[in-house]
Amino acid sequence: MSSSPASKVSSPSPLVTGRRGLMLILSSPSGAGKTTLTRMLLQDKSIDLTLSVSSTTRDRRSSEVDGIHYHFISKPTFERMRDADEFLEWAEVHGNFYGSPRGPVESVLKQGRDVLFDIDYQGTQQVRRKAPDDVVTIFILPPTMTELRSRLERRAEDSQDTIDKRLVNARHEIQRWTSYDYVLVNDDLQQTYKQVLTILAAERLRRARAQDAITHFVQDLLRE
Repeated sequence: MSSSPASKVSSPSPLVTGRRGLMLILSSPSGAGKTTLTRMLLQDKSIDLTLSVSSTTRDRRSSEVDGIHYHFISKPTFERMRDADEFLEWAEVHGNFYGSPRGPVESVLKQGRDVLFDIDYQGTQQVRRKAPDDVVTIFILPPTMTELRSRLERRAEDSQDTIDKRLVNARHEIQRWTSYDYVLVNDDLQQTYKQVLTILAAERLRRARAQDAITHFVQDLLRE
């Protein structure tokens, strides 16, 4: 892949170096490409995105590393953090709790760096309510439902019954598309990736994110 899209994203104008970071949220039905796009974004270090690592109360699997895949914490600890409003979003899934800790994200944003979230519609809405000025949301659509089924079947990870359930859930999720800032149809992975980079580059240059830096720059400019 050409490095030009990434280089454009990673080289902001000196005017906006004092900006506050943003939260980039990717959502999609299972199989539409969200996880692959997330991996591509994180692998290119020039883009400088930090992944928001969720906390969970479920048991750690042998292949997982604490602090990398999840922060594995006890249920009482999770409940204490939840009650203290220390999560940007949280949910209970199959008896286990999952949540995005606010503290680490805020620390990165204050550095003028950006945080990437791989979360669903419910989580996205919670984050938007708590930090509306910091959030940029992208919803990834499959080109067709037939292609979505094919992708799920090619993964060979689920039974046919599970795939059928994922497709039913996908139809419900797709109806939420109007709640997102940007909607991309992932017909070509490389093209969709470039579109995500374009969105990120534009959002990093948004005036509201660099208000203080621009104000000082203009003041100095007018003193000349």
